[in-house]
Amino acid sequence: MVHTCVVVGCRNRRTPGTTLSFYRFPRDPERKQRWIAAVNRQGWQPNDGSRLCSTHFISGGSVSMETRVLLVKTTCAAECAWRGQVLEAGPRAEPFPERGGAEASGCPDAPARPADGEPRAEGPAPSPCSDSAADCEEEVARLRREVRALRELAERSSLTEAALRADPEKVRFYTGLPSFFVLETVLWLLSPHLRADKGLKLSKFQQLLLALMRLRLDLRNQDLAYRFGVQVAAVARTVRAVVEAMSSTLVPTTVFWPSRDELRRNLPAAVRSACPDCVVVVDCFSVALERHDEADAVDAPARSLKYLIGVAPQGVVTFVSRGAPGHASDRELLERCGLLGKLLPGDVVLADRDLDASEAVAARGAQLRVAGCDGGEEDEEKRALRRHVGRVIGMAKKRYAMLNGPVESPFASDRAADMTTFDRVVRVVCALNNLCISAAPLE
Repeated sequence: MVHTCVVVGCRNRRTPGTTLSFYRFPRDPERKQRWIAAVNRQGWQPNDGSRLCSTHFISGGSVSMETRVLLVKTTCAAECAWRGQVLEAGPRAEPFPERGGAEASGCPDAPARPADGEPRAEGPAPSPCSDSAADCEEEVARLRREVRALRELAERSSLTEAALRADPEKVRFYTGLPSFFVLETVLWLLSPHLRADKGLKLSKFQQLLLALMRLRLDLRNQDLAYRFGVQVAAVARTVRAVVEAMSSTLVPTTVFWPSRDELRRNLPAAVRSACPDCVVVVDCFSVALERHDEADAVDAPARSLKYLIGVAPQGVVTFVSRGAPGHASDRELLERCGLLGKLLPGDVVLADRDLDASEAVAARGAQLRVAGCDGGEEDEEKRALRRHVGRVIGMAKKRYAMLNGPVESPFASDRAADMTTFDRVVRVVCALNNLCISAAPLE
């Protein structure tokens, strides 16, 4: 007959070759009740076939010993505890095998058997295993709290899509865009033109974010490589690819010359009262190229790029020229950039300084005016107009630090379709600037 241990959770069985011993319950009612209590099975009563295996006994004596210590492992839904009890062996109990107390117990912390003549505990004995389990549970709870705190810290300091979605200020700082919704809109527009290869480490969102951080903060490629965990060459390729995608998709939809009716309807109060026929505010700015030696420092004007931008009175960039050599005059740039061909008779072009191009503008039937420089003492309207011109010209350069230079050589030398990579950068920055809140809100 195959005997199975009746202790809950114990799977020991009497099989051929096993070294375990199995014991039947005592017939003496008192001793039998102690064994049943040690088994700790509610409402259970043993029968003639019920057996306990020797794994649950602790004994260092011989077969003729009068008492045995029964160590029963009990289980419940919430925890496992070890309970030690002293059970007297009845005359009908099967012989107990000779084993070392610590080896037979299966528990290294089991208490030693009392010597002959010493008093024996009748109730539950203190259990080191129970204390260890409680300590482990407390340590696990502490580690879980620590892991949760570290995950929250890593999420807050990361540049993931979820982190930017939850922090609008982080979006404005790293991208220059006013909200995550605008960032998502730009990503949706560019998504068909961005790579999504399985071997590419950066997602489409990360590609766009990397390029915007390059434009916004003018971070070096090595810095971005550390932040995104990629090679420096991958950063350069990503920035160039995203800039080209934005130049072909975003720029045409945001940088365009508006109709005269649209301009008239939306003139700010500062311009409407002082110059109601104004269609564009123009200014030229230069960006230095990267210097490699002392000769470049001596020839500084030649080592720069010059651009002309046109800004509508509402603060929206409507025209961006290609880059010209830094030694080109403002007049030459204005006459060759193509802006004059967009003017209509009666239009007024405003500038923050004298561009020495009044004759070229007048040839189109338009007028070039310098804000606040009509002679005589400035009145309040002209002072307001001059402040407005200063705001609209400085928007893009303040929002995207890359326009302040110096321009790295690859951006200035990589030319396609008669346009350098930095020419595209300037156009893209102006397009992104148009997605932000205007410097001259309608009044």
